[in-house]
Order: sequence, then C-alpha cells, then structure tokens
Amino acid sequence: MDELVIEDLHVAIGEQEIIRGLSLAVPKGEVHAIMGPNGSGKSTLAKVLAGHPDYIVTSGSVTIDGENLLELEPDERARRGLFMAFQYPSEIPGVTIANFLRAAIQARLPQGEELEATDYYAKLYEKMDALEIPRAFTSRSVNEGFSGGEKKRCEILQMAMLDPSYAILDETDSGLDIDALKIVAHGVNTLRGPDRGILLITHYQRLLNYIVPDQVHVMVRGRIELSGDKDLALQLEEKGYDWVKEEAAEPALT
Repeated sequence: MDELVIEDLHVAIGEQEIIRGLSLAVPKGEVHAIMGPNGSGKSTLAKVLAGHPDYIVTSGSVTIDGENLLELEPDERARRGLFMAFQYPSEIPGVTIANFLRAAIQARLPQGEELEATDYYAKLYEKMDALEIPRAFTSRSVNEGFSGGEKKRCEILQMAMLDPSYAILDETDSGLDIDALKIVAHGVNTLRGPDRGILLITHYQRLLNYIVPDQVHVMVRGRIELSGDKDLALQLEEKGYDWVKEEAAEPALT
C-alpha cells in the first residue's frame, strides 16, 4: 500500500530525547491531523521527516511507499514526493515566486531535460486561479513583506506546483486571522485527492472546521497517545490536553 509509515521513532537533539516511540501511518488519499500541547514534539516530527540535520534519529524507521526515507538527503526526499510547508516560511529577497517555483520544478526533472516556459506558466496560472491567488503575486520576491496569510498561500501554491505524494503542513494556521485561515484551508482542500496523503500539524481545532481530517492523533510527550476521528478534535477543544496527559502519566519534557 502507498503510504508514509513511521514505526517506533525515537529522536534526540543534543542529549534530550524529544520523540519517544512514535508510530503513525498516513496513506495516500487521506488527511491526518496531529494535535498536541507545546513541547510535545509535533514540529520536531515535521523537521525530522524533511531531513533537518540538527535532529538525530536514534532508533525506529520511516518509509515512503516502502522506501527508507531516513537514508535520503532532503533534496532526495523532495524528489520522492515529500513536501513540507513551514510554520515560519523564510524570506528570499530578490527571487520572484515565479523564478523560485520554476527552479524548484526544473531541479526535479531528469538531467538534461529542460522545463518548457510556456507549459510552466500555463500550469502556474491554472493553479493560481484554482487557489484564488492574484497573478501579480508571481512577480513578488518570495515571502518578502508578506503578511502571515500571504506566506501560507505561497506555501500552498508551492505544494500545488510541486504536486507531492505526501505533504506535511506544520502549523499552517499559525498567526492567521479567520479570513486568511479560510483561504488557506480552501487551497489545501483543493489539493486533496487519492494520490496525495496530507499530515496537518496544529494546536487548534479551528483549522479542522475547514479541513476535515480522516484521522486525528494526539501527541503528548513525544508519542501518539490517542487517535480517533474528527470528533476527537472537538473533545480536545472542549477539555484541553490535560486528560490525555494524565492517561499518559509520565513526566513532561523540559
């Protein structure tokens, strides 16, 4: 089966273990949400999947469609179909969105194959129209002077153009007002489909009002402690995370 599979993953940074025996499977065609309090390891998981060098996998495995993800460099992971939308996207002054995306797509083509400009811009404008992004957006430098909502829309446009098999969205709702949240959620929903698995990482249930997940997982102290359907997110909104922490009954990470 085509899926992103994490089995008994342990991750440390320096001397501190942050992820402690996490297991999770995200099949293509499904949207899974990970919720949890601050310090539970959610963003660490996203960075590990993307290949951030500061985080050391001490044990466990991650496979993407049966291939060992952890043996691949970050650019190789991207070529295999993994995409990550960052919580705090970086600014790239002097590089337009159009040129940035064109370079990213060119880098994924076989050596010697050139991206046809006409085809590229046709696809770019098609995706921008579908995501309701003004075409003038393409001439702006990547994330420079962008509002929080514009940065997140730029991430979703990247996802649309790169057409990943698996997308990791790290707190895409962070810092967004309700109007920006609805726009970003619309973009994500437009990209749902049988050939793509999506992992949403979020603090708050409100995002899941607009992007309804197939599964919700609660991450506490470095592992998944509870899983359920969308109703679990409503429980968390009502009751908070303390009851899950009490059931986990282990000392908190410092």
